[in-house]
Amino acid sequence: MFGRKSPNAPPRDPLLGKPASFGLHRYLQGSSNLFEENRLLKLAVVGLFGITAVLGTLIYTSNQNTRTVVVPFGASGDLYVTGSEPSEAYLRTITRNVVSLSGTYSAYSADRQFQELLSIVHPSTYNGLRDSLNRLLDELANNPTLSIATYIRPDQPVTWTKTEILVPVEKVRVIGGVIRKFRGNLRIRYVIDNGRFWLTALTEENFDAQPR
Repeated sequence: MFGRKSPNAPPRDPLLGKPASFGLHRYLQGSSNLFEENRLLKLAVVGLFGITAVLGTLIYTSNQNTRTVVVPFGASGDLYVTGSEPSEAYLRTITRNVVSLSGTYSAYSADRQFQELLSIVHPSTYNGLRDSLNRLLDELANNPTLSIATYIRPDQPVTWTKTEILVPVEKVRVIGGVIRKFRGNLRIRYVIDNGRFWLTALTEENFDAQPR
């Protein structure tokens, strides 16, 4: 029947009967569409990277500005750590505690105090500081009348940086009724990790005996 396409007939060429410029136009149009799709894809990838970078920056900034508030029983003041920055009140309080635990002891109290001090020592330096404190315990075992008292000097300022605290102190050593006084500096090295204070080193510097 006329007008009906035979199922076995070959497919009709869409360019048949069209001018030569029609094929070129279709090619250029297809290439243009492909170029636009590639450009949109590139823009989407760049936008995704941009969003990821912004979110990463916001998360980092948020972590740095997170404030950890630590208020020991009976304490007052602004004791906090923001990111890796402790407040001045926090540093003053931790300084007094470290000086007291490490510098004022006797044969009866030293073991308990040193254990408490070791609880804030960073794992990377724990063994070295523990060995130093054990040597003091051995000295106390051989001299049971020995006692030490250490005070922060009020006439000299305590200074600190992001990694250490320099404390001018006076140490009073009593053994067998004999009293000797020394003055020098206690250098406290520390690190703030995840909002927590960690002690990394304790060193005594420039200690001189004072005249009676």
